[in-house]
Amino acid sequence: MATAQPVVVGIDGSDSALNAVRLAAAQAVRRAVPLRIVHVYVAPVALPNGVVDPSLVRNAMRAQASRWLSVAAAAAEEVAPGLRPDLALEDAPLIPVLVKESRSAALLVIGTRGLGGFTGLLLGSTATLLAGRACCPLVVVRGEDSGTSPEQGPVVVGVDGTDNSEQATAFAFAEASARGTHLVAVHTWADAAVDSVLLGHPEPPDFLPAQHRAFEVLAERLAYWQEKYPDVSVSREVVRDHPSRALLRYAAGAALVVVGTRGRGGFRGLLLGSTSQHLLHHAPCPVAIVRTEVDGQEE
Repeated sequence: MATAQPVVVGIDGSDSALNAVRLAAAQAVRRAVPLRIVHVYVAPVALPNGVVDPSLVRNAMRAQASRWLSVAAAAAEEVAPGLRPDLALEDAPLIPVLVKESRSAALLVIGTRGLGGFTGLLLGSTATLLAGRACCPLVVVRGEDSGTSPEQGPVVVGVDGTDNSEQATAFAFAEASARGTHLVAVHTWADAAVDSVLLGHPEPPDFLPAQHRAFEVLAERLAYWQEKYPDVSVSREVVRDHPSRALLRYAAGAALVVVGTRGRGGFRGLLLGSTSQHLLHHAPCPVAIVRTEVDGQEE
């Protein structure tokens, strides 16, 4: 385990972060790798004269951060006795530190709600940015999952029929195999834009050929992975719906929903697709974002 890539979890002292720690600990045990718990803070460079000595603030922040790390280590111990996580404390900007951590990690885990309780703010400044920059898969812990019952429910993966979702599919199969659970592969073949064009057409179009082709595309995309993971039972779900809406339905009761960073029509410079962002805000279970390609990581 000394040289294995660790599962890294970022914490901030919130209950959401402790849920992320518990899930990360379960992942570390499942993968037989170390757990690394990281807290990042930015100490003030200067404060107005006569208010307070900046060094006092810096020392207080560091002391509080050390207590949070100890609490997080205890939460990990509840899930995985004897795991002994590595604890890291950084005085630096958050995103560059976690991106750097992801370069040597097997998995990066964070919560959705920080101490301020502003979900939208956290997702805008942390999860969304990390999903487009992390060098390893990112799991954002949503819903009520505390990490204490990680085997419950299937793994759900969105398969868009292109190479963009290949890494997400590979991750989802590996997760389902490691958890000993069922995999639900969801492929959508129509969206609101297409439906709006066809609305009011004098002769209803025949969607049956498109439906058959969608099943063929999904089967082609899953064939290699089903052969590689024969222990994983798979449900193939072809849905004529918007990807976000379809995945949210299947995510209900799931242990994990997995998507890539970009779907059909994705642009190289776009950090995170609309489906991934929608799931980060609304999914009832943890969300795994698997980057489509890793090239030229930013800090």
